Amino acid sequence: MIKITLPDGSVKEFAQGVTPMDVAKSISEGLARNVISASFNGTTVETTTSLTTDGSLILYTWNNIEGKKAFWHSTSHVMAQALEELFPGIKLTLGPAIDNGFYYDVDFGDQKITDADFKRIEDRVLEISREKHEFKMRSVSKAEALAIYKDNEYKTELIQNLEDGTITFCDHATFSDLCRGGHIPNTGIIKAMKIMSIAGAYWRGDEKNKQLTRVYGISFPKQKDLTDYLELLEEAKRRDHRKLGKELELFAFSQKVGQGLPLWLPKGAALRDRLEQFLKKAQKKAGYEQVVTPHIGQKELYVTSGHYEKYGADSFQPIHTPAEGEEFLLKPMNCPHHCEIFNARPWSYKDLPKRYAEFGTVYRYEQSGELHGLTRVRGFTQDDAHIFCTPEQLDEEFKKVIDLVLYVFGSLGFENFTAQISLRDKENRSKYIGTEENWEKAENAIINAARDKGLNTVVEYGEAAFYGPKLDFMVKDALGRQWQLGTIQVDYNLPERFDLTYKGSDNELHRPVMIHRAPFGSMERFIAILLEHTAGNFPIWLMPEQAIILSLSEKYENYAKKVLDLLENHEIRALIDNRNETIGKKIREAEVQKYPFMLIVGEEEEKNGTVSVRRHGQEGKGNISVTIEEFAAIVDEEIKKTLKTFGV
Repeated sequence: MIKITLPDGSVKEFAQGVTPMDVAKSISEGLARNVISASFNGTTVETTTSLTTDGSLILYTWNNIEGKKAFWHSTSHVMAQALEELFPGIKLTLGPAIDNGFYYDVDFGDQKITDADFKRIEDRVLEISREKHEFKMRSVSKAEALAIYKDNEYKTELIQNLEDGTITFCDHATFSDLCRGGHIPNTGIIKAMKIMSIAGAYWRGDEKNKQLTRVYGISFPKQKDLTDYLELLEEAKRRDHRKLGKELELFAFSQKVGQGLPLWLPKGAALRDRLEQFLKKAQKKAGYEQVVTPHIGQKELYVTSGHYEKYGADSFQPIHTPAEGEEFLLKPMNCPHHCEIFNARPWSYKDLPKRYAEFGTVYRYEQSGELHGLTRVRGFTQDDAHIFCTPEQLDEEFKKVIDLVLYVFGSLGFENFTAQISLRDKENRSKYIGTEENWEKAENAIINAARDKGLNTVVEYGEAAFYGPKLDFMVKDALGRQWQLGTIQVDYNLPERFDLTYKGSDNELHRPVMIHRAPFGSMERFIAILLEHTAGNFPIWLMPEQAIILSLSEKYENYAKKVLDLLENHEIRALIDNRNETIGKKIREAEVQKYPFMLIVGEEEEKNGTVSVRRHGQEGKGNISVTIEEFAAIVDEEIKKTLKTFGV
């Protein structure tokens, strides 16, 4: 008998040779129907794998990420079979699962695959799937594997790097492929599949190698799931921040300025400024002091901090001055500069905590292929702050930062989030700096603070920064996509590296603890995600213009100006559209620009001293006629609903 430990900690005994599917059936028939993959002692296994030793077993369904990956990897095998049948003579290479679906890299030789082929490939995949072929793993000797792929130089290269006794193939139907494993029980579970696109891809990512064709696909256990996914993609296209940023005239890019370097247009600059002022106001209440640091720093500064060793290869090239041996770098991080601000004078324990905040622009060289709108740029502004405190103050300070992050999320409509406790890799400690003792203290501080604040948390090993663990806020947007927004980090190491000290009550020098925090993360990325989350319909307190005044004709321009003046007295941001266009066209264009309110003025409004109010996105619901004071009250109430109150 062997002992199988389940995720809830329970232990069950089974005969040797029991399979994960047998274990699932012993729990419930319902679970067995839904299990599609498993892992045993941390290694992915088939649901039919014989288990012969004691160990920990996790059963995966479609609702688990691991289950989806097994599902998609299995579908890549079926698609590869369909491709071989429809394009005889092609050479298959690799077909892994990815975050959304899978791909297979294929050498099509002289044959071509186009969009017109997608439907027949999809149809053949579903035909094979309906036949309910089981996925079966088998071991193959190196010599046998090389013989099978003697005409496929790509698979041969892969096999040459494998040891005899570690090579496995996966079979289903008449198809066989070199594979490490991780499959669903049979093809019949695949009910819907779509090829998403094709693209060029160099073999093994090396541009010196031959360019292959990468066929991207996705599959689901229900047709409805595919339909929903495609609708979600269409909505994502409509919400794409690059598209909305152009339509709303927020930002632009210029090849002459350089890739990954956004230009903020007047409306976008005003939006950024409102976000900055919003956070600065909260930070002032929380006792932060604003600082400003240069855009460059001596290379030695980043060598001391450890950033150069870790990220030097990804930095812009050093800036050389006329002085021999003098090198500067574009600032990749703000924290070393803030350490030197702290070091500018001696401190007593009575002076702490010190909280330095800066909207500091930093620069990192991202590969051109990885740049993406505002979410991946080469120059970005962090809402950075660093808190220097005594060890006794750490818990309270960390919790105060959590409160600040929650205030930011609440005021901007991010309500669905998980706090990820990002810790060191359990095995590989070489990528981290500092002592074991300091790391344990820092990790425990985060775990305890998150627990005391009642946060919904998950623990991820290997996701810590090189100098300390983090609490990362993983936010789901309106489309259910997950983004990392906001981070808080505990750091015992930079104070050591920069020899930061304060005088304690015992009249001895002590090291402060450092907290790094950025609720937005970066202004660029945060605005991109906020754009897509809201589809450009920002909270009214943040909108560049909160209302647009539409005059029915030029006869009412003077009254429109009077309305504008009155709105400004109420601190409502507005503008006038007095173009010689029909009111219908003005309304349609105002809808595209997403003005929260359209105030229509004509003869009736001028006579009564009112405006006719139309809400964005409420076509056909009718306008209401109100005075300026009444409209100001409507806006004020709307702001109170969305903009939370922050106090310490």
